[in-house]
Formats: sequence, C-alpha cells, structure tokens
Amino acid sequence: MTEFRARLFVALQRLLPKYLLTALVYRIARIRHVATKNFLITRFVALYDVETEEVARPVPEGFESFNDFFTRELEPDARLVDPHEDGIVSPVDGTVSAAGAIDGESVLQAKGHSYTLTDLLATDTAEVERYNGGAFATLYLAPYNYHRIHAPVAGELTALRYVPGDLYSVNAATVRHLPRLFARNERLVCHFESARGPLALVFIGAMNVGTINSIWTGDIRPRSTGVVEEFDLRHLRADRQFARADLLGWFNFGSTVILVAPPGVCDGFPTLKPGTTLCMGERIGQLIAVE
Repeated sequence: MTEFRARLFVALQRLLPKYLLTALVYRIARIRHVATKNFLITRFVALYDVETEEVARPVPEGFESFNDFFTRELEPDARLVDPHEDGIVSPVDGTVSAAGAIDGESVLQAKGHSYTLTDLLATDTAEVERYNGGAFATLYLAPYNYHRIHAPVAGELTALRYVPGDLYSVNAATVRHLPRLFARNERLVCHFESARGPLALVFIGAMNVGTINSIWTGDIRPRSTGVVEEFDLRHLRADRQFARADLLGWFNFGSTVILVAPPGVCDGFPTLKPGTTLCMGERIGQLIAVE
C-alpha cells in the first residue's frame, strides 16, 4: 500500500461508523443458513488462501457459521510447542509488528510513533512502574491466521481488565500512521504471574472484531465508552492456573496481541524482528533464571 493510500485509509476510518459496521459483521458472521455460511467460508478461504488441511473439522460443512470457522481449532498435532520449560512461546500464529526494549514506559508502535504503558495497561501507577524498562512483543494476526490465543508461559491469572475504546483497523498501514493506536482501541488486559515473575498479555480489539473472547469471561462485546471493567477473580468461568500453550481465548476477526514483561523476567525477545512470521508454540524468548 502506497503512503498516500495508507494515509487515505486511516483518514476514512475516522469517518466510518466503525461500531455499526462491526455490529453488522457480527450478525453476518453468525448466520447459520447452510448455503449462506458455506458460501461465506469458501469465499473467505479462497480470498485469503487459508490453510485448511490442519483444521480439526471438515471445511465448510463441519462449521455452524462463518464465525465458528473463523475461531476454528486445529488438529492436536498441528503446532509443535517448544519443549524447554524456560522458553516463552508465541501465543498466536501471526507476524511480528514490533518487539524489543521498553524505553522507560514508552512502547514502540512504529517508526515515529509510540505509546505509554500507562495508557496501554490502564491501571495504577505502581503496577505500571514494575514494567518500566522491560521488554515487549507486538504480534499481528492477519485474517488468514489461526485466531486462537494461547499461554506464552505457565502461570496464574492475577488481574483481568476490559478497557473500552475505539475500533480502528490494526493493519500495517494504520499502525504506521495512527498515533497511539493500541492505546486507543478497546482491549482486554490479562496479568499473569509466572515462575520467574509477572507478565501481561493484551488482546487488542479492532474494526470488525465483533467480540474478544477469553476462557475466563466468555464473549465481550465492544463498548466505545465507559470505565475500565475489573473482573472479579473469584467468579471466573475457568481456572486461573494454566500451562504453557493452554488456550486462553480468541478473536472473532483479525487483530493484535501485545506481550509485556518487566525487567529481569525475560531475555527481551532478541530474535524477533518486524515482519517475522510465527506459529503458536514457537520459541520467542526465554525466562531468566532466578539466582
């Protein structure tokens, strides 16, 4: 996409009724009429060249709706998980958008753009400060990717917050040209405690993402305004403990996840470069041993 077209695309998004469009996509994606949902699935597979051989159910007849296909599970052996217990694995199939050191509390979005941890995590100063100077990895899920999100490490959920926000696209053009994109969009912020220290995994919503789902909350529909919702950890749908590569949730359309680690917890994701493609379970970093 040329720079002119990219800037035009971002400008048009400011004018589009993003929540109305997302609500429309939500309804269309859940149509169960057999001929209609089969047409949507087969056209999508052809348009985006989706890999179907690894899908656990037959395509399209094995799925009740387009959304059922989009949030598809894979065959049990479709992804190999790094065997080293101290390895941090990719939580998703996707492409590295950015990764590296956090400059104070400033996180790189793209060349010329950054945002703060305070804005991203939407929490109190003390919790944010523990991540200052740490490391991050931003992973983009394209429409053709597998859209389930898995645990990058073994651990325990310690806090869960939904942050209302906008619904801009999170494709490369918008990332390059819209300041503070990931801190503007709606998101679900998951705080974990691993054997080596805390980590945060942020599910970023986007245009046409009809819902964000986690195993602890079920579907969360987009809200443009309102206060940050803190989920009561005593009343969750699933156990707070999880193993590495366990399922944590899924997107109902393409989006982004951001993994954030404090100083001294991991090696800083040194092998990750923008544009690198990843499969869920692939090693992306290493937890630092406790001395």
